[in-house]
Amino acid sequence: MVNTKSNPHTHNHQADIVVIGGGTGGYAAALAAAKSGKKVIMTEETDWIGGQLTSQAVPPDEHPWIEQFGCTRSYRQFREGVRDYYRRHFPLTSEARSRPHLNPGNGGVSRLCHEPRAALAVLHDMLAPYVNSGRLQILTRHRLESVSVDGDDVHSVTVRNLTSGESVTLHGTYFLDATECGDVLPLAGAEYVTGAESKSQTGEPNAVDGDALPQDMQGFTYCFAMDYIEGEDHTIARPERYDFWKTYKADFWPDRLLSWSGVRPSTLEHVSYELFEGTDKYSLFFYRRIIDSRNFQEGFYPGDITLVNWPQNDYWLGSVIDVSAEEREQHLWDAKQLSLSLLYWLQTEAPRPDGGQGYPGLRLRPDIVGTDDGLAMYPYIRESRRIKAEFTVLEQHVSTACRPDGKAEQFHDSVGIGCYRIDLHPSTGNRHYIDVSSLPFQIPLGSLIPIRMNNLLPACKNLGVTHITNGCYRLHPVEWNIGEAAGFLASHCIDRGIMPREVRNEASELRTFQTMLESYGIELAWPTIRPV
Repeated sequence: MVNTKSNPHTHNHQADIVVIGGGTGGYAAALAAAKSGKKVIMTEETDWIGGQLTSQAVPPDEHPWIEQFGCTRSYRQFREGVRDYYRRHFPLTSEARSRPHLNPGNGGVSRLCHEPRAALAVLHDMLAPYVNSGRLQILTRHRLESVSVDGDDVHSVTVRNLTSGESVTLHGTYFLDATECGDVLPLAGAEYVTGAESKSQTGEPNAVDGDALPQDMQGFTYCFAMDYIEGEDHTIARPERYDFWKTYKADFWPDRLLSWSGVRPSTLEHVSYELFEGTDKYSLFFYRRIIDSRNFQEGFYPGDITLVNWPQNDYWLGSVIDVSAEEREQHLWDAKQLSLSLLYWLQTEAPRPDGGQGYPGLRLRPDIVGTDDGLAMYPYIRESRRIKAEFTVLEQHVSTACRPDGKAEQFHDSVGIGCYRIDLHPSTGNRHYIDVSSLPFQIPLGSLIPIRMNNLLPACKNLGVTHITNGCYRLHPVEWNIGEAAGFLASHCIDRGIMPREVRNEASELRTFQTMLESYGIELAWPTIRPV
């Protein structure tokens, strides 16, 4: 048994279900567990719950049918809540207000591009009944410190208050790892995988040849918000690492990273970008625009606002998982330097269509992301540690090229659905994009069950997928569904007095659980639709 160190300043709390990590999946897990009547504690390292939707500043990446089907009822409630938030509180134009599928930013990436603070407000509103009743306790600014394990069971976890420095030990019946990097897994001694598996391990067409590469993971990104005020100068101080990033060029990239050059991920052919719309090149400002000022009364917003999560600020020089604390901090700092260097390059040196250089009117917006430095509270982590699960989803289960019948593998133990291309960004192993077509897929219950641990469940991107299939299981509505299913699973197991693997492996128990999920608005299967 691994015990936490005795600490006179350690406080103890008890819950039925403890959720470590308040990101998109952790949030959905806590919501589900509280809905089903359990006492829940959810911790979060940053000031904001919501993860990708808030503290990481990533507008939702979703599939083409999201307005009709293909997500859980609670995720749809969140989406409609964001639209209603703008209708209730903002001076929209009459045309925008009447639009059923209001998109505040009209960005190219999503049918719902919005400010992180709008998402945060809606998320808190959805949790309010459970927080106010005392059923759910949220501990923001609490970082995981240690895990106490007794055999195959987690006994407690200890988190540290980043403001006071005091430790809090959390006891529960079930523990859900919803940290962005799967941080509970190594501390609990749970079996897990990182990085890229080999073809000999998985047989996946896009797995690596030769040995597996545990430190080869998708790059991560420090996103930031900016607007543009014509005629003003908002140039930031020259970043410390600007000289490095200004000249940096990866061997596999067509030009310097800080340039208008990129590639089409699915074909790797060279493409050229532009900042604003109006030319024949794709506008990166439009790409993840979260406020289109034309949706609001004239003058309310001085300019459009965009979130910068572009090819130019993907960081792939090293991993932040299973490295020393010093190396992790170095990569996080350097990734911030990359994002700030991109902004400085845009303000001072970026070629303009009129032949000039730089857009000094670009203004960093710290208020949008809630930080002093203007960068998101937490990096956008695309790839986590992943549990060794009772069942692992492979490329062969979901890739269009691997499925001649045009349907993804049908999982008898489905606990939800998702849809996105298999989309892997350049990696820390200096490998290029992997972007291939996939079929609308299911989330098998087996991928949520560790091979050994009894009361520890994954609740975000740390489920039983591979480096390849993580590329389509990592997006907002899928992560939400994963977390929601994990929250309901833990609650169901407490009610029935059984283990998660018993739910999966006993037909009557599985059907009872799936019926319960459907009653809460979780779709378990897709209608017949096309690949993406």
